Amino acid sequence: MVLQDQSSGCLQCSEAQEHTLAFLRRARAQSRRGFVPRFNSTAALKAADGQRTINSTCMNALGLIRRETQDSMGPSDPANVTSDIPNREGEDIYWHQNSLDNDSTDSHKPVFVDDITKHLSVQIALITAYSLIIILGLVGNTLVIYMIIIYKNMRTVTNYFIANLALADLMVDTMCLPFTLAYTLLDEWKFGAVMCHMVPYAQALSVHVSILTLTVIALERYRCIVFHMGQRLSRCTSFIIISLTWAFAAVLAGPLAIFREYRYEEIAYINLRIAVCSEKWPHGTNRDAIIYSFSMLVLQYVLPLGIISYAYVCIWVKLKNHVSPSNRNDGISRRKKTTKMLALVVVVFAVCWLPFHVFQLASDLDLVLKFKEYKLIYTLFHIVAMCSTFTNPLLYGWMNKNYRTGFIMFFRCVHKPDTIHPEGSFRTRTLRGLILYNDGQPATAV
Repeated sequence: MVLQDQSSGCLQCSEAQEHTLAFLRRARAQSRRGFVPRFNSTAALKAADGQRTINSTCMNALGLIRRETQDSMGPSDPANVTSDIPNREGEDIYWHQNSLDNDSTDSHKPVFVDDITKHLSVQIALITAYSLIIILGLVGNTLVIYMIIIYKNMRTVTNYFIANLALADLMVDTMCLPFTLAYTLLDEWKFGAVMCHMVPYAQALSVHVSILTLTVIALERYRCIVFHMGQRLSRCTSFIIISLTWAFAAVLAGPLAIFREYRYEEIAYINLRIAVCSEKWPHGTNRDAIIYSFSMLVLQYVLPLGIISYAYVCIWVKLKNHVSPSNRNDGISRRKKTTKMLALVVVVFAVCWLPFHVFQLASDLDLVLKFKEYKLIYTLFHIVAMCSTFTNPLLYGWMNKNYRTGFIMFFRCVHKPDTIHPEGSFRTRTLRGLILYNDGQPATAV
């Protein structure tokens, strides 16, 4: 009878622990803005106190069960002592050792673990995924910028905007992914106070620049094709627009650098001292975080994609119904192919980022924090979003012969000409070679 009572008590402990784990997930959710986890230190400390009570109660119950079982079964059956103790699938018990005080007699405390990202196989998979994204993003986007700088006829307005997009993706690959991976594996901010303010800001800045650049590309092509603006933007004007995109993106990302703090927190029960990089909103509530998340969803995703979609639909209708002399067919065909490529870049961006934006807003609204594998789901959605940083160069190489020819020449270490000839040009069709020299033709827009 006592054994049943204690088992029931331990089951209640398990239920209480589940509430505590949900609270910890909320603390983790409130620490992940801008791809760097937003750690709510107060919430975490309260959760740690609750965890201490639960662990103490459960361990006392387990001790009573053992004693009652040993009294009834005798000391000769130790293997059966815990046979009736309830255990939830996938939950482990491990021991925290205080690295700051090795002489403490109370340096080991039992803590329930409910985090699949701590499994070695999962960590290896995450390291592999992030490493591949970083390598592919660095190589692909660097190569895009290199080609636009080296080849004269690649220095067009559209290509300047594409280079700006590649630069923003490079910032994500260097300032986002390594830090996100480190946090996921360590669950602690290890990079100091300055980086606590700079990293989230740089990460949000790069994403804003990306979507603003995609919007500018769509509007520029809309202006030229739909309204027959024969005069393209000048190089000076394009650089001014690029500067304005960075300035506007800097304003939108500003709150992540301003409303932030770096501090150390003591979790006394497990003798753990952790470095915390957390958001600190003016009113001290989650309301400001929800407002910011919703605003970013609209300004960073819904509104830009609406404008881009409208622009490309109008462009496609215009090109589809356009009738031109036969000597202009090549130019119209090239514009159609380029429009397809740029529209596909936008589609990939939208598909990659949609799950992450929705999950982030749902987290601020406390709609998904009860998920057992919240951290793993968030990390997977983040990986999907980050895939957009290396897909653009792949799309350029697949759908545009200028980029494809330049990529091949680079990897084959072929002598670099001054220009890459336009797709479908007579010289390209005749020579069928990789080395194409300048024959006086004007620069071609991608």
